[in-house]
Amino acid sequence: MFKLLTMLDLLPDLFDQHEQQLQLAQPLFTDYGGNTIFSGEIVTVVCFNDNSKVKELVATNGSGKVMVVDGKASLTRALLGDMLAEQAVANGWQAIVINGCIRDAGTIASLPLGVKALGCNPIKTEKLGLGEINKTLHFAGLDFIAGQYIYGDTNGLAISEKKLTLS
Repeated sequence: MFKLLTMLDLLPDLFDQHEQQLQLAQPLFTDYGGNTIFSGEIVTVVCFNDNSKVKELVATNGSGKVMVVDGKASLTRALLGDMLAEQAVANGWQAIVINGCIRDAGTIASLPLGVKALGCNPIKTEKLGLGEINKTLHFAGLDFIAGQYIYGDTNGLAISEKKLTLS
């Protein structure tokens, strides 16, 4: 794995050593979490203006995992807030990447969790139970597939089919 606590950058080193195994996401995301460097196995969620499945997943063991949420780039509702982010931390999630919005950005910035999203919106979602888990997602020019690996830092996001390490 990586010594994330002492690193300031991850992606440049990963690309120097593993460029052929990595795909770089389009630079669409802003860092909101207290941890800007993260990596882990991808768990996917697709939902639109309903974070029921995000709520379901943050309640599970997220050790070594990164939740990738396709909110269909909606900017009208927040798919993650402080309470769900705190639960994600408590359950060991490494990060949450959202093709959509978050809220409670000040609190989320204080948590030891990687969070990338398109923006912020203070309006919460309705909980209608809609959405799907572990479906292949496509946004930011990439296919995000459950079981693959994702790496993030302030330089962006990258994915690989297999877990990569730095030498």
